[in-house]
Amino acid sequence: MLPQEIIRRKRDGAELTAAEIAFIARGIADNSLSEGQIAAFAMAVFFRGMSMPERVALTREMTQSGRVIDWHPLDLPGPVLDKHSTGGVGDKVSLMLAPIVAACGGFVPMISGRGLGHTGGTLDKLASIPGYDTNPDIPTFQRVVREAGCAIIGQTDDLAPADRRFYATRDVTATVESVPLITASILSKKLAAGLEGLVMDVKTGSGAFAADPVMARELAESIVGVANGAGLPATALITDMDEVLGRTAGNALEVAETAAYLADAAGRDARLHEVVLVLAGEMLLLGRLAGSVEDGRRQAQAALDNGRAAETFARMVRQLGGPADFLAQTGKYLPPAPVIRPCPALQDGHVSAMDARAVGVAIIGLGGGRQRASDAIDPRVGLTDIMPTGSPVATGEPLAMVHAADTAAAEQAVAALQAAIQIADLPPPARPVIRARIAAADIIRSEMQEQAT
Repeated sequence: MLPQEIIRRKRDGAELTAAEIAFIARGIADNSLSEGQIAAFAMAVFFRGMSMPERVALTREMTQSGRVIDWHPLDLPGPVLDKHSTGGVGDKVSLMLAPIVAACGGFVPMISGRGLGHTGGTLDKLASIPGYDTNPDIPTFQRVVREAGCAIIGQTDDLAPADRRFYATRDVTATVESVPLITASILSKKLAAGLEGLVMDVKTGSGAFAADPVMARELAESIVGVANGAGLPATALITDMDEVLGRTAGNALEVAETAAYLADAAGRDARLHEVVLVLAGEMLLLGRLAGSVEDGRRQAQAALDNGRAAETFARMVRQLGGPADFLAQTGKYLPPAPVIRPCPALQDGHVSAMDARAVGVAIIGLGGGRQRASDAIDPRVGLTDIMPTGSPVATGEPLAMVHAADTAAAEQAVAALQAAIQIADLPPPARPVIRARIAAADIIRSEMQEQAT
């Protein structure tokens, strides 16, 4: 086969065969395709799209480009489950969800990423815990999952290497925002992790990668369809990201909120708690540990109430090199920022709207994210006590507390937040945090309706 002929066929709108897609995936992995050919293929897919069979074939081939973890030799007494989020501002759900599901009998090998653009990364949050190893070898990863029930780490070099090279090229050729390629990128890593069930959290709103609800639904349906087509049972939720999720945003601050969430019911933000419980219910249902989502929610709540989820989180942290008493002494291990000051409201009224993307950009300005890939992150900086939309507020009352490295950075963040958070006389209409649910049956039904018309 000639790569240029395959690229030409896709450029002209043809549906590629499984053999042609396999040829392209192998060429990406073994460097037999040039950067120019990879970029041309990505651009052809960006404009022409891919059918569901093409997406399944690409995902499978990228999965097989490296190691696929096999959990069967460990004889785990429960299903191997995971959740993946498309990212948002203040999204610390993974830190809470993995130990909850593990406490309910699942095993959660969660391979996560660092911050992307204005969205925070799970690995950056965990890196704020002293000693926590975000990049253990695979045997250590498997041991911790077996003994603790969950482990949250970064992608290893031998999992889906074709995706790593492909994504690097897409990142510099303006082809990241392609639903077929996003689907293959996410799922190739999840399939390589040897999962038995996956729940996707597709964020939509001002702080989300898929800000447009139409794109969010397209991505959710693509991931569910391809995952199930590749043999991985999957469900997706579309969740709201038109405001910060939880009351904190910033790496160590979100870890502190996680510790408080696991240990103390009184400190749980209602929207955050709803997302965690629904995702837990979906994961436990997929793993056949619950008879329904509601049953799974009840089990998740019980794991929080009886302390098993907190114990599981503490065990994971300890076994990955973190402090043994981290949950009991969180403040000891997460030092505060040098400057902490309020962001005052400029008028009376209610918090009516929030530009979550602008909030995320403000945190990057504080040093809590990267402007360049080589940038170091200050884990101390960020926001706490963020007022949710609908909250009544008086002039001068804090909309949030800004944690900064110096006074100048704090003042810049205050100005950015005051511009990002709108105040109106009346509160906004209530907005559900769970916007939609996409299951395999929905995809099949949609395909049948398309064929009928």
